[in-house]
Amino acid sequence: MPNSKSERRQRAMGGAIGVSLLGLAMLYHFFPALLHVPAEADRPQRAARPGGPMAPPLGFDRRPQGTQSASVRINELDAGPPLSLAPRAVIAARLRPAPASSAAAQTETPALTDLLTRAADALGKGNLSGDSDSAMSLYMQALKLRPDSNRAREGLAHVQQRLIAEIEDDLSSGDADAAQTTLQVLQQLPNAGAESQRLQRSLQTLRQVRPLLAHAADLMGQGHDMLPADDNALAVYRQVLGIDPGNHVARQGLQRIQRKLLDQALGAVAQDDFDGADAALAQAAKIDPNATALQDTRGRIEGIRRQRAESRLQQAGTALDGGDLALAQKLRDQALQISPDVPGVNAFDQRLHNARIYANYRPGQTFRDAYVDISGHAPTMVVIPTGSFMMGSPDSESGHEPNESPLHKVDIKHGLAVSRTEISVAQFREFVRESGYVPDSVRLHGSNIYDGRRGTMRDDSDATWQDDYAGRPARGDHPVVNVSWRDATAYAAWLSKRTGKTYRLLSEAEYEYVMRGGTTTPYWWGSGSPTREVENLPGSRDRSPLRRSWTHAFRGYRDGYWGDAPVGHFAPNPFGLYDIDGNVSEWVQDCWHDNYTRAPRDGSAWVNPGCSLRMVRGASWGSSPEQARSAFRVAAEPTTRSGRVGFRVAREL
Repeated sequence: MPNSKSERRQRAMGGAIGVSLLGLAMLYHFFPALLHVPAEADRPQRAARPGGPMAPPLGFDRRPQGTQSASVRINELDAGPPLSLAPRAVIAARLRPAPASSAAAQTETPALTDLLTRAADALGKGNLSGDSDSAMSLYMQALKLRPDSNRAREGLAHVQQRLIAEIEDDLSSGDADAAQTTLQVLQQLPNAGAESQRLQRSLQTLRQVRPLLAHAADLMGQGHDMLPADDNALAVYRQVLGIDPGNHVARQGLQRIQRKLLDQALGAVAQDDFDGADAALAQAAKIDPNATALQDTRGRIEGIRRQRAESRLQQAGTALDGGDLALAQKLRDQALQISPDVPGVNAFDQRLHNARIYANYRPGQTFRDAYVDISGHAPTMVVIPTGSFMMGSPDSESGHEPNESPLHKVDIKHGLAVSRTEISVAQFREFVRESGYVPDSVRLHGSNIYDGRRGTMRDDSDATWQDDYAGRPARGDHPVVNVSWRDATAYAAWLSKRTGKTYRLLSEAEYEYVMRGGTTTPYWWGSGSPTREVENLPGSRDRSPLRRSWTHAFRGYRDGYWGDAPVGHFAPNPFGLYDIDGNVSEWVQDCWHDNYTRAPRDGSAWVNPGCSLRMVRGASWGSSPEQARSAFRVAAEPTTRSGRVGFRVAREL
């Protein structure tokens, strides 16, 4: 290990060397000339590499080499924060014209240089004119000393630009007096003639419109924005713009008037006064149809309008659900008045139509009314669409009968539902059990039934409504037969009492309308023998239990039944009704008439007091093809009971 003496010597030498180095560094920093360190500009340029440009010193400074004094001074002025944040001295320096060339600067006299320096300083301070120390005065003195001084001319150009800017600011703010004062100064400058004339015209325009603007402001203060018609702020502002199209004061005035109209429109909407809102928007659009505020307000009002209309339509739907059709119509009309294109109005109109015509049901819909005082429900009903049809048959139709004439148009405009199937034995049994009614087959003893051995119909005093077409005990799902017209009307009246709705037999016109189902052919399925199972009708291929066949039947047809079949077993017609032209014929309301002369055209029943014959419509399991036509009609006494006749009911909507 070193001894303490040598250690002290090393420490002393290290300290001395450190102090020496620090001294040299300070000397180099403060007095480089003493060490003969050349300035950057005095250093010899490095030789260029063969085939390439000379590399800049240290690879960083890429400024043009050479005399740096002017460029350094300019760079120093350009550096730092924006002019608006710079100190006043920097601003003055920035605005002071640079010397044109070193040669020109050498020819400036001290007096000229002093004037130009003072002028640049005054320009930087914003002292443009008004005294002998202003930039304008000093630059003009410099031009007297040296008329070709570029610095003086450039300085006056800066002064001129500043004066023009001040005048334009005064004109824009409406200060005509200040603009006039500055304009008079500008006119003293050489080469300012064209600008002076332009600004003089603008000043004259300002003096012309200033009283108009004052009058318009006074009218605005009095609330006369648009009225009275002969003296209002809107008209005055438009007059100003006719004189001075770019006048921003007038334009701002128009914007204020338009804004008030837009506020008025929004206020009207808040009060549900959409007509008032539309009127205010229309007036606002006349002021400036392309204004952004107008478009925004119109969009807001349209959104509010649609929202209010949709809400009103929802209220109409609630009223409709509650059965108040008058209120529903009123609210619907209000919704359309608010917004003519409110979404969902077409669907609502259909609902309202259905409510009026179909008691809130829709055509083709099925429903069952529950009994109100006992358990159970009425038969399934099908809603029938309203419409028109030609009742009867033309003379050219095969099987045509004179009583089917004249062919005439009938309009079914009332709401109507018809039982989907014929009334069954089970349904009629419920009626007899609950009401205590005695059917005519019991009261009058017997009915007319089919004799299978003879192949004909015969009277049977023991047959009742509980028996089938042949007098045998009937199944509950088969149509009730052996019932009279009186039995059928009694059942319909009982349904009305049980449900609180109006049930009845169909009219003859209603029956033919629903049997046709919108078709015009002799049968609802077409014009000849069915090509598929459609109804329980006589077919040439049908056989009785005793192997009998029909002598007059639909050729090639077979449905598999001889006699009545369960209700709803075959295909429905276009209106969704089963067995409407087959299985059993059915009682209707009307009295018998020999033809349709003077027949009702609205689908109502044609009834005469005390009529002795009632109508039976539709084919049965034993009807011939001619009797199965939609136009076929036949009369029977009201007390008639037959194994071929039953009924179905209608319900008024």
